[in-house]
Amino acid sequence: MKIVRIRTDEGISYGGAEPDGIRVYQGSPLVAWEPTEVVVPFDRAHLLAPVFPTKVVAVGRNYAEHAEEMGADVLESPIIFLKPATAVIGPGVPVVYPPDSEDVHHEAELAVVIGAVARNVKAEDVQNVILGYTAANDVTARDLQRKDGQWTRGKGFDTFCPLGPAIETELDPLVGLSVECRVNGEVRQSGSTADMVFGVAELVEFITRIMTLLPGDVVLTGTPSGVGPVMPGDRMEVEIEGIGVLFNPVGRR
Repeated sequence: MKIVRIRTDEGISYGGAEPDGIRVYQGSPLVAWEPTEVVVPFDRAHLLAPVFPTKVVAVGRNYAEHAEEMGADVLESPIIFLKPATAVIGPGVPVVYPPDSEDVHHEAELAVVIGAVARNVKAEDVQNVILGYTAANDVTARDLQRKDGQWTRGKGFDTFCPLGPAIETELDPLVGLSVECRVNGEVRQSGSTADMVFGVAELVEFITRIMTLLPGDVVLTGTPSGVGPVMPGDRMEVEIEGIGVLFNPVGRR
């Protein structure tokens, strides 16, 4: 099932994608929900980020070729950092170039959406706490990240975490889902989730030994090689096999 979050005349609602449009649901898939009779045509649906997390936990250097292009070693355990909830935006919303940076990069990633309180979860039980998967762009001010090693500053600006367009509940990253980023139609990144150093189960187990993940929280699983700069006026597209295309323009300061 593809779960979306939309704005309608009645407010913000969750919905499910159907052949003729988006069926509006009452409630939330994170707690309890039920379908209504309302179906919003696709051309009238205003898509939002499919979830609004309390926190986004991101993983660095989780593809060997990306670690190599960054001049870094692949670590023996995951390296994690946080992106604030205020960085989250939905499809079509501009990523704003911050005034402190001259080198903003795209990073296409598979995102895990947590569906239940997760604390000290064993790898074999991870599917019990996952709602589904969506696409993410771990936008990064690379010059600031390199300047002083503060990953959160370089990656935590408002609008630096696009998510969407939907949460797919029936995916298995172990089969090898394609992960692609295009800028102005040109393919910049092309990889597969099969190439992740640490899989989804390992990552969730590792993270939940450190902190509790709440329903709606998001885990970014790392990016393939090919990251690079974008400029105001560019259009970024992140496509994850089975999920869809997340597009965001780059806005001017």
